[in-house]
This record gives sequence, C-alpha cells and structure tokens, in this order.
Amino acid sequence: MAANGVASIGECMLELSGQAGSNWRMGFAGDTFNTLWALHALTPDRPATYVSAFGDDPFSRDQIDFFSQNGIGIGGSPLISGARPGLYAITLTGAERAFTYWRADAAARQLASDPAALAKSLSNQALVYFSGITLAILDTAARKTLLSAVETARAAGSLVAFDPNYRPRLWQNRETAQAAIVEALAVTDMALPTFPDEQMLFEDETPEATAERFGKLVGEIVVKNGEQPALIAANGASQNVEAVHVATPVDTTGAGDSFNGGYLAARLAGHPPADAARRAHQVAAAVVQVRGALAPFETLRAAFGV
Repeated sequence: MAANGVASIGECMLELSGQAGSNWRMGFAGDTFNTLWALHALTPDRPATYVSAFGDDPFSRDQIDFFSQNGIGIGGSPLISGARPGLYAITLTGAERAFTYWRADAAARQLASDPAALAKSLSNQALVYFSGITLAILDTAARKTLLSAVETARAAGSLVAFDPNYRPRLWQNRETAQAAIVEALAVTDMALPTFPDEQMLFEDETPEATAERFGKLVGEIVVKNGEQPALIAANGASQNVEAVHVATPVDTTGAGDSFNGGYLAARLAGHPPADAARRAHQVAAAVVQVRGALAPFETLRAAFGV
C-alpha cells in the first residue's frame, strides 16, 4: 500500500483563551497540532496522526476524544499512567497574544519513551512533520531517539518537514538549541523557519541569509516573516511571495502554524512552492480572524480554495 498518511509529532496542550472577566474557554492546541489541524482540514482523504504521549486523566481522555471526533488518530502514542497534558493561557493586547505555560511535567515529554511504538506511528506516512518545540521538550537521549525514527521514516519514503520554531524559554541555552536544530535539518526535506526566530537564534541579518544557511542542508525552504513576504528557496531559485494583509486581525495565535499546514497541503496536492505559499498566506489570514489557534475546517477550506 502506498504511503498516504500525514503525521505530526509534538505536544498538544490544554488552551485557555477568550478571557472575559473570570471566564475562560478551554480548547486543545499546540504548534505541531495546529499545523496538523490545518493540514487535515485541507487533505481530508489522507489519514492524520498526532504522535505524542498522553496521560490517563480526564483531560487527556477528552483530548484524545476531540482528536477522534475530528478524524485525527494518535497511532501508537504511549499512554502514561499518572501523567497529564500541559496547559497554557492566552492573553491578548489588541490582536497580539502573550502566553503563560504550565508544562514542566507534561506527558508529551515522554513521546519517545517507546522507540518501537514511535517508529510504528511514523511508518507508511506520506509526510512527517515536527518542530523545534518538539525537540525542546525532550531530553538529549529522547531527541536522538526521535531523530532516528524520523530518519528511518524518511529513508522509507516519507517527506519530512520541520519548523525550527525557536522558543528560548524551552531550551537550556542557545547553543543547545542551535545544535539540536542543525541535527534536525540533516533529516529534513522541507524547512519552514520564521525569520525573527532565526535572527534571534543564529543572528541572521536577512531572510536571504536564513535561506542560504538552511540551503546547505535542506532542498526546499520557506522563510516566514509575519506580514512581510515569505521567501521561497527551492530548486536553486528564490522568490518572494507577498503576505495577505488583514486590516483588523482578531487573534494571531496559530497563524504561522496554519501557514505551515496550508503550505504542506498544497505541496502534497502537487502545487509548486510559490502557489503553495500564496494559498498558505490565505489560510493564515483566515486564522487571524478567529479566536484561538484552531479555525473551523470550513473556514480553512474556503481560504485555501478547495
């Protein structure tokens, strides 16, 4: 059977958003899950798997049920007795968001605790996606286990996509983050960095410098830059693709993750990189007009043009 599924690896957390006085709305989100959500909405015929680790508490059960209700499985992800999900709260100033996290003992930190189960979850996938946050929540040994599993999936024919998504507070130090991300790029086909992150981590002066550095290891690079154009570097050529301006954004949470999902969906459908980036910008523009990280599937599909 030909590989057809899409798998995303990382941590899906409890999300508190939409604060109104003392009232909060609870949902489920996290960078790699947000990307898979958009990717699944836009490629509904492909089996979608979220690869992580989960607890056995009511919130973990609700999380897994939520995935299932929306057509997303968890593959061989381990269920850890006594563990629970991480939690974060979004506070907004206008449309700009700030995050407060409670995740130190989250179950997802054990996602590589069963190497055989991890490898099975990544087998027979058309696409495997992960991020720098996935790496950051793991210890050194677990990171090596994860990258070995990704490399095995790639050798078997999976396309591997990676967003470095640098978050300084998750890393012991800058040098550790740099080394881990370079190791990840060595098993990556398609990189989706964000320029301000790369500027902070590697002191790149321009998006072109980021693309040039990544191009030494990766064949296809999309350098995101907020409302500025995305820089596409692939097949020895580069091109800027203008972003979609939203005059009055509601909530920018998940915009970059949804861009990634739109881009990957378009590339899997056979669209060339520049067209995929245009579609991805439309998806991101739709997401910033709703609250929370996950836009309804219908909203994503309408923006994507399917």
